[in-house]
Amino acid sequence: MLRTTIPCAEALAHLDAYDAIIDVRSPSEFALDHVPGAISCPVLDDDERARIGMLHTLESAFAAKRAGAALVARNLARHLEERFADKPRQWRPLVYCWRGGQRSGAMVHVLSAIGWPARQLEGGYRAFRRHVIGELEVLPKHFRLRIVCGPTGSGKSRLLRHLAACGAQVLDLEEIACHRGSVLGALPQAPQPSQKWFETRLWWTLRALDPARPVFVESESRKVGQLRLPDVLIEHMRAAECVQLRLPAGARVRLLRDEYAHFEADGATLMRQLDCLVALHGRERVETWKRLAAERRWDEMVQRLLEEHYDPAYHRSINRNFLRAGSAAQVTIDSEDNADFAHAAAALAAG
Repeated sequence: MLRTTIPCAEALAHLDAYDAIIDVRSPSEFALDHVPGAISCPVLDDDERARIGMLHTLESAFAAKRAGAALVARNLARHLEERFADKPRQWRPLVYCWRGGQRSGAMVHVLSAIGWPARQLEGGYRAFRRHVIGELEVLPKHFRLRIVCGPTGSGKSRLLRHLAACGAQVLDLEEIACHRGSVLGALPQAPQPSQKWFETRLWWTLRALDPARPVFVESESRKVGQLRLPDVLIEHMRAAECVQLRLPAGARVRLLRDEYAHFEADGATLMRQLDCLVALHGRERVETWKRLAAERRWDEMVQRLLEEHYDPAYHRSINRNFLRAGSAAQVTIDSEDNADFAHAAAALAAG
């Protein structure tokens, strides 16, 4: 008889063997973090889970189990009729809940009784989370990193995109974190993930990289927006070989206006974010930047932000935080045009 449970490490090493990864936890648990590629099929939604928990506290475990079983049965029936109705006899799902207990066990029991070779993840999400944390303490050390340095507007993220397009290995931390890493780095309509989901996405990216080939990554600080990089990764980055990117001043302004165009369309958000810099620069200087923005003197406003805020901050931090920045190879790009970045990326990847 097929064993219905499987250890976490074994399951994660062979995820391709499963036709579906089913997360039966509540929607809020799923939103916080989940196994990459999993689909949400809760056997108790958030309200139902809260009601059963309250019943357990106020009445008894027996009453909670009796009421919970009825809810689970109804939800399982709905999933069978709506989500799994077209699955073939050979369909092979992997199922997990919070700790590999009753919620996933109930679904695996029903699926197995039907005839599908379902497996239950031993230890559930908690075991998966421990696995991710453990891997993030080991995986970064396996790679030869090449740190792409350069002041704001020099096109580090653009270069990473072109490096990836020409086949180089890239770890784009800002893409994983949904943030560009500065006070103006929040992306419109793209909130940052939870810290746990960020770490899961980071682990998922690292596990797919080849340790035999270099990995290009931007010179980030310990935090990207509100998300913190794992200590092992940031320390490995700070000791790595560096590449210094250079772009003419006018091209930097044009690149920033292109990549942050949403602020020109949403002046109120820009003004709020600029207020975050009052503690560093004083009200008078920030009001000058805001006035230039209000008058739509964008080139002048961006140039002053670079000269008065971003460039001094970069020069104060780069050599202090990245040990090999002083000996970095220089990569000069003539303009913000994608063709120039593609040419530079191809040369860098070939080297």
